[in-house]
Amino acid sequence: MNRIQKLICLIPVILVGFIFNLRGQQDHVNLNFNPQKNYENLIPFAANVISPEVLDDKSVIFRVMAPEAENISLTGPVILLELKSDKPIPFTKGDDGLWTLKIGPLRQDIYFYFLEIDGVKVADPNNTFIGYANQPGYSLLVVPGDGPAYYDARDVPHGAVTRHIYHSEVLDGEREMYVYTPPDYDKNKTYPVLYLFGGSGELASTWNYFGRINFIVDNMLSEGKTIPMVIVMPNNQVIHRTTPGHREITHALFEKELINVIVPFVEMNYNVSKERHGRAVAGLSMGARHSQVVGFRNLNMFASFGLLSAGFESLDQTPAVFEPDFNSKVDYLFIGCGQYEPDSYGSVHVELEKLNIDFDYFKGGYGAHDFMTWRYLMYYHFLPKLWKTKN
Repeated sequence: MNRIQKLICLIPVILVGFIFNLRGQQDHVNLNFNPQKNYENLIPFAANVISPEVLDDKSVIFRVMAPEAENISLTGPVILLELKSDKPIPFTKGDDGLWTLKIGPLRQDIYFYFLEIDGVKVADPNNTFIGYANQPGYSLLVVPGDGPAYYDARDVPHGAVTRHIYHSEVLDGEREMYVYTPPDYDKNKTYPVLYLFGGSGELASTWNYFGRINFIVDNMLSEGKTIPMVIVMPNNQVIHRTTPGHREITHALFEKELINVIVPFVEMNYNVSKERHGRAVAGLSMGARHSQVVGFRNLNMFASFGLLSAGFESLDQTPAVFEPDFNSKVDYLFIGCGQYEPDSYGSVHVELEKLNIDFDYFKGGYGAHDFMTWRYLMYYHFLPKLWKTKN
């Protein structure tokens, strides 16, 4: 075989290697830890410009093609906090009708943001990474580090997340929950179970899709930082969020839903612990208050608790904390909030201190009342100590 024949034979191999190593900006081919870098200068499907574009120095360019618009700005509490701005940041309009804004560099994390276009707050029309929950949709900005973060998909064994649809007699309708099972889940083995709740703006899917709790636990298991567990993520929205008296009504309703419907469903379909030392409840914001009120009122069922950015909930609703044997019934109680949250979040620890209740408390990271905080607290503080009980 001469040199030309050899070259011809190699061309298909070279092309295949080239094609499979190409990555487009927001291509959604693989779970790329740096999905908004412009690798090929290809516009995302159904978009008209590239936005956002994350540069190598971690600065970001946003673009909107809107020749008729009069004002466009970047907004959102998380990203404005990082940029130390107390008001939306304006774009600049070009002669061709293309609006642009460059910011940063930013810290490694996942940010959410909105655009304001002539006074209307909208998701970025060119960004294919969209968050959704019990609130209008928002855009996600992924700023990477030098490699996959603790919340990214890494080359490690992965667990499974299953969506269940079930009927609730308590709430008279069809509802959903997501259940994470660890890698190599064994139906003949009993696992501890964490019931994990969202906040008032979240749905059952949010802890998985935006909180990335499945990747967090996969990575922690590969690092030996936690033990295999089942995580149940139900929808803890039980009435319309703007219903008058929501806060007073929701606790009792969700307690019935959890105790009478969710826990029995999980224990019928998964081999999880049915004793209190193998059950935990945790949540963010409203879900943290649910964990406090519902969890503390059912110490016969739960022994570990994670209150993330809880805010203050009257301890009168949880009389068990006034009992002298409360500490002996609790295996682990964690209270945490973000560095830039108001003092009211996590403030339940002040009242518990007065009662000599044992707990871990942490305020830190660089987030506020957002998933930058809640992912951080789960990975670095709550999950490493959960199940390391005193019993």
